[in-house]
Amino acid sequence: MADLNELTAQEIGRRLRIARENAAIRQEDAAQIIGVSRPTLVSIEKGVRRVRIQEIQLLGRHYGVSVNALLRREAVHVDLVPRFRKLRETEDAQTAEAIRLFNDLIKADVEMENILGIQRRRNYPPERGLNEGDVTALAEKHAKELRDWLGLGPGPIADIFSVIELDLGIRLYQRRLASNSKIAGLFSYDENIGACILLNASHPLPRRIQSAAHELGHFYGTRQTPEVLEEDEKFLSRDERYANAFGRAFLTPAESFSESFGQLKQITGKTTRRLIILLAQQYNISRQACCLRLEELGLAKKGTWVWFENNGGITDEHAREVLGEMTERRDPAKSDADRPISHRLSLMAHAAWKRELMSEGQLAELLKLGRVEVRGIIDQIELEERDTDELLKLPD
Repeated sequence: MADLNELTAQEIGRRLRIARENAAIRQEDAAQIIGVSRPTLVSIEKGVRRVRIQEIQLLGRHYGVSVNALLRREAVHVDLVPRFRKLRETEDAQTAEAIRLFNDLIKADVEMENILGIQRRRNYPPERGLNEGDVTALAEKHAKELRDWLGLGPGPIADIFSVIELDLGIRLYQRRLASNSKIAGLFSYDENIGACILLNASHPLPRRIQSAAHELGHFYGTRQTPEVLEEDEKFLSRDERYANAFGRAFLTPAESFSESFGQLKQITGKTTRRLIILLAQQYNISRQACCLRLEELGLAKKGTWVWFENNGGITDEHAREVLGEMTERRDPAKSDADRPISHRLSLMAHAAWKRELMSEGQLAELLKLGRVEVRGIIDQIELEERDTDELLKLPD
């Protein structure tokens, strides 16, 4: 069992408060669990009154957290769940599922990095804010600023996920949510943890690309506020309208997108299905997003996309006829999302086990897996390492 004296009373109290809030248990109910008054529980959570080990055991059992996880020195206790809960007046099961998953992914990622001594590089531009002016114009301006700051140039972005993870150092997770989930993405920022994005890997690649650009807008414009991106959201706040416009402008800059469209239309003479398919493929976006962006920029008549929808649409079959094998884009995040945990987290789990920094039981608890699953991941990587040990014998 972890040593109660390794952490300060304030740190233990903070961890207990976060665990309670993540479990959606009120202070009054938590106080009853250990037979104290609410003011006493408040004192414990503030670190004024040091908690007893028996109290930690009782609270941990009701919060769904082990004593080891509460007291382990390297453990990370992330309070995203209550933060999102306060953001939203209503929370359905789908939203709660996504937020809990997001919280668990960040916790496991950060704790593993701490245990292994991995330093994540951050390359964050200043937060811009959007208190004044027209949000659409502001988003267009900010999207160009960020592209220039990153040195991306005016053309299509080949891999926005690499831009987010490698160029900016944002934590990006692409995991499958329930098949009926309307959640497209989540964004959160914490001074200690940094910026984090979760994308619903059940969605097609073009939609995830658009969701990623949308969340990037929240990062650049208003990163202090957590955000839930839902499909077909009816009410759009100023922040949401900004993020939507930022996403479009970041992926399809007005000047270069207009130039690319003009080059194609110069040949076709009109806006055709084939033109939309080719332009969407060039900019790694959906055909719908491509058509609506053309309408927004005044390059196509308002209602063009609706007309196509009412006249046979622009389907995957149409795209295959034009693009052939190019229609199927590589999507490694899909296969990674089908694993119990990501490849990166698997490697960190194996490294922590190999160095005897964490036991299989501790890994199972942190990663929300069964011990058999953890053992399977470790055994697979062990076998792969044995197969490549001969490389070490090669002369330098």
